[in-house]
Amino acid sequence: MTTERSAPECWLTDMDGVLVHEGQALPGAADFLQRLVDQSRRFLVLTNNSIFTPRDLAARLTHSGLHVPEESIWTSALATADFLASQLPGGSAFVVGEAGLTTALHEVGYTLTDTDPDYVVLGETRTYSFEAITRAIRLVERGARFIATNPDATGPSPEGSLPATGAVAALITKATGAEPYFVGKPNPMMFRSAMNRIEAHSESTVMIGDRMDTDIVAGIEAGLDTILVLTGSTRAADVTRFPFRPGRVLDSIADVIELV
Repeated sequence: MTTERSAPECWLTDMDGVLVHEGQALPGAADFLQRLVDQSRRFLVLTNNSIFTPRDLAARLTHSGLHVPEESIWTSALATADFLASQLPGGSAFVVGEAGLTTALHEVGYTLTDTDPDYVVLGETRTYSFEAITRAIRLVERGARFIATNPDATGPSPEGSLPATGAVAALITKATGAEPYFVGKPNPMMFRSAMNRIEAHSESTVMIGDRMDTDIVAGIEAGLDTILVLTGSTRAADVTRFPFRPGRVLDSIADVIELV
């Protein structure tokens, strides 16, 4: 028995592979965003990238030809800060990461310290420091709780794969035996916090993504309708290999416009 869903009122969409690819807007992305505005739909653009602040990302999207206000961007860093603020308000953290993560934690009232922090928080960075990782390992060994923004093991670059948060988290886990709690996709927690941000309900919210193993599975687990677009990681032939399925499979974001 299938439950009849309400007409979509709110939209969550992944960024890379859906709206942009290697810094270039994908065909239909600008028209899709404009349709959301024209129809007064509440929406957020989601990314597991914790390096940049929403302001940074809004500027990067503008450079690619897409106009998204910073308040309409939800990162794994913001979701992590939101989670920590709900778990231990006014806590402290030792952070391995960039401005996107440190700014988000500051804004929820967290103190950043390497002296007896409540948490070690690992995010993505392009300059992983052996000294900082060593410090993180020792703090976890002393009882700091281990949080990571997302489990992505690698990130893309024009030259090939880059080690990302999940790979460095595995290093810390191997050294300490402590598994991190990952807040970003595919944890549906990230989608729940995003929906809270725009006062959305799962019954009338759609998630658009390009990856079955992060975007789509998290959307399903959060109770959302889901759309897979084939402009990113998952190919059409891959879909049947998964034990779950998206609500729709479309070629690109251009095919979503008429559904708004």
